[in-house]
Amino acid sequence: MKEGFDYLEKGSFAKAESYFAEVLNNYPNNKTAQLCYGRAVGLNGDPEKAISLFQDLLLIYPKDLEITLNYYESYLWAKKFEEALPLYKKLVSDYPSNFTANLGYANTLSNLKEYEAALLWINKALELKPQNANAKVSRKYIKLGYANAYSTQKQYAKAEEMLLSIFNDFPNDKDVLLNLANLYLVSSNKEKAIDVYSKMAITKEDSIKSLAGISLVYHIAEKDKIALSYATKAKTESLNTNDSVSNILANERFTQALIWNRKFKLAENQLDSLSNYHKNEKWYLALVATLGMYKSEYDKSIDAYNKILVIDSASFDGNLGKANALYASSQINKAYQSAFTTLEYYNQQKDALAFIDKLNKQYSPYIHEQLAFTFDNGDNSALWSNTSLYIPINEKLTTFAWYKYRKTQNRSTLYNAESNTIGAGASYVINSKIKLNGQIGINKANADSLDYMQPTIELTMAIKPFPLHDLSIGYKREMQNFNAELIAQEIVMQHLSMTYNLGTNINLGWYTQMMYTIQTDQNSRNLLFTSVYYNLLRKPLLKTGINYQYMSFKDQLPAVYFSPEQYHALEWFVDSRGKLFKNTSYISNFALGQQKVEDDDLSTLFRAEVGLTQEISSRLSVNIYGLYSNVASATAAGFEYVEFGLKIKWQLTKLPLFYKKLDKQ
Repeated sequence: MKEGFDYLEKGSFAKAESYFAEVLNNYPNNKTAQLCYGRAVGLNGDPEKAISLFQDLLLIYPKDLEITLNYYESYLWAKKFEEALPLYKKLVSDYPSNFTANLGYANTLSNLKEYEAALLWINKALELKPQNANAKVSRKYIKLGYANAYSTQKQYAKAEEMLLSIFNDFPNDKDVLLNLANLYLVSSNKEKAIDVYSKMAITKEDSIKSLAGISLVYHIAEKDKIALSYATKAKTESLNTNDSVSNILANERFTQALIWNRKFKLAENQLDSLSNYHKNEKWYLALVATLGMYKSEYDKSIDAYNKILVIDSASFDGNLGKANALYASSQINKAYQSAFTTLEYYNQQKDALAFIDKLNKQYSPYIHEQLAFTFDNGDNSALWSNTSLYIPINEKLTTFAWYKYRKTQNRSTLYNAESNTIGAGASYVINSKIKLNGQIGINKANADSLDYMQPTIELTMAIKPFPLHDLSIGYKREMQNFNAELIAQEIVMQHLSMTYNLGTNINLGWYTQMMYTIQTDQNSRNLLFTSVYYNLLRKPLLKTGINYQYMSFKDQLPAVYFSPEQYHALEWFVDSRGKLFKNTSYISNFALGQQKVEDDDLSTLFRAEVGLTQEISSRLSVNIYGLYSNVASATAAGFEYVEFGLKIKWQLTKLPLFYKKLDKQ
């Protein structure tokens, strides 16, 4: 029966099954042939039949250890690890020096993710047979699983130590190098990740994997141009190999890198060239979905992710990718569900947990406090505060209330005034394209002997008619309260406004606001502000552009407030914002230009704003800011306005109020 043994040894299980079936036709009671046939059947894809065959053999040979060992192993082939556990536990107790029993028990524990115990028993097996290749391979995969468990628990140092120890048995093992690279990626150790990927470049196919891996590292490091250069090298290398896996990886990473660099037309061309042979494959559909996300075509992304989940319901990219697409399209409840589903398949997965935490922070009740001191060169100063409470009732409806206090004075005229405003409102997301906002309040003001109350109202409707297009239409009723003299005038302003922002996929944008204001002093104002901007960088955000502002009043009342017949301003601006450190972010905005009031000469315009935000904890952040502006100059001396302030945001609860009502399955 040497021929049959050779088939089993080489993994030719179908041939082994046929061979031993023929032997049993001639020698039906041959125990060795029966045992080998059961083993061939089980390893050839029918473990349930193998279990039955071994059970029948044990009825004939009830205490035969060799049959027992094969019988227990057949449970592992059938992935019945829970049933196998007590069987192996008793077996190693009865036969502590049996190598196969120790090996089987270790493999059972490993499949049940009891890695510490599995490592203990595989080491016992290797003490019995130190050079056994199968046991060393088992120990490798036990350590890979153990390292992954450490990584999931964010114990990155222990995970690294576990992976490096595998090199004692398998120097520069490809699986270990790949797992090390992934570990360094999730632990943000980009330099080590690049070093590991570089070590993988042994064969031509490995070189493609190496280049694709390094490309991903640079993308995570937010260096997408470098990422594209490595992806291009991988694509070029793939032209010289017939290895389908390497070809797919190279094409996938190259298309991703085009998308990361917002070269959407080239990415679409690449997808078109791949669609003939790959349009129903998961990696291709993931690229389609990614392109949709970058182009704000979220419906296309959701459709692609759904197709992935039809193919593989456990797909990580499919479930978490769909969660992000649903979030972007304002389907928050469904986004939660997709994230929860991701965690069902990938317990404690870092990105899924971070996504859920992001939703929790956005939809948990919070208080926002702003304190500020302002002064200008007209001897006006003001101390004011704004306290706001936001309570999301569900993913669509958010209620809020606020209290505003402002105390102003003028050192020259000795005018003093106070205003207090209290109000409440709500915002409601109708769908991914329409959001409504409404609020109403009461403003109480007193200036010297004057005391009055006025209602305040604000209504807005935000619309997304097309991807990258944002339109807002609004009405607002408020009191003029910039300084003490204006508070004393009891001027009510009613604004009708429309804002429109057009984004593009070429980093260019256009923002426009038009406003018409009617005032109770019989005056009216027209305002136009338009801005053409270009995104130089996305992380950190660096934007520059040109702003133009036009303003005109029906009546000119310079003694009361700035109200020119015509005002023009043109400025160049630079805006930057991003992270300085892990928990510290910044914003800076500078503008320089010229302005013209009626027939006056042109004058220089300058404004600046800087701010720092520090996350004190996961639920508390503090922002300090300062701004300066000399916009709207009406005299030779100019108008200068300065403000310093403090903002505090405190998330009141760890979870949204509606979190318990979510179906977490």
